[in-house]
Amino acid sequence: MQAHVLANLIDDPKPAFPFLCLTVSGGHTQIVRCDSPTKLTIIGETIDDAAGEAFDKSAKILGLPYPGGPLIDKYAKEGNPLRFKFPEPQIPGLNFSFSGLKTSILYFLQNAGKSLIFKETFQATEEEKQAFIKENLADICASIQHRIITILLNKVKKASIETGIKEICIAGGVSANSGLRTSLVEAGKKYNWNTYIPAFAYCTDNAGMIAITGYYKFLEGQFADLGEAASARSGWGS
Repeated sequence: MQAHVLANLIDDPKPAFPFLCLTVSGGHTQIVRCDSPTKLTIIGETIDDAAGEAFDKSAKILGLPYPGGPLIDKYAKEGNPLRFKFPEPQIPGLNFSFSGLKTSILYFLQNAGKSLIFKETFQATEEEKQAFIKENLADICASIQHRIITILLNKVKKASIETGIKEICIAGGVSANSGLRTSLVEAGKKYNWNTYIPAFAYCTDNAGMIAITGYYKFLEGQFADLGEAASARSGWGS
């Protein structure tokens, strides 16, 4: 995840330190404060599911193949993001939660769009459900994507206000989402942020982001002994 953040330093223009980075992927959703290439602090993160998982699980409920996140993005371009209303979780501080949103989407589709209230006693037939999805797929995808993005950017806005930092980046696989990229640029204009978005090639796992991370570790003399055991869960700057 450190390498995902530093993908923002590969091309010009580069963000000035300190900057905030919203890192969003299938397994992570974090707001990271970056004071240097090797001094990164997580100031907010998901307490349950990641944003990427919310995209993929929603797509699965809709019957879309895995990975479903890009397909939701594709269909969302043709839909009305305000057609269906999904709840925004009220999580204190800078942390996120997406489990409740996934549950509301599940019941919404089980009820064939008749209600967002959690009613386990009512469920549309499979035929009604599939017909509803087919007739409203673009609007459903657009509405789901809109809510996920507003959850993310509302927390970024809060983090910017609390830290006073207006250099804002995104990173991780979900940063390839066209809706998120467009919304970040629009938010930047609205809140007077300087926004930075990695090229598509640097959003998902890639060698470039690992190379730039190694470069900055080299400059600071951070080397590992050849006997060091590999760990997929090392902390920031380790």
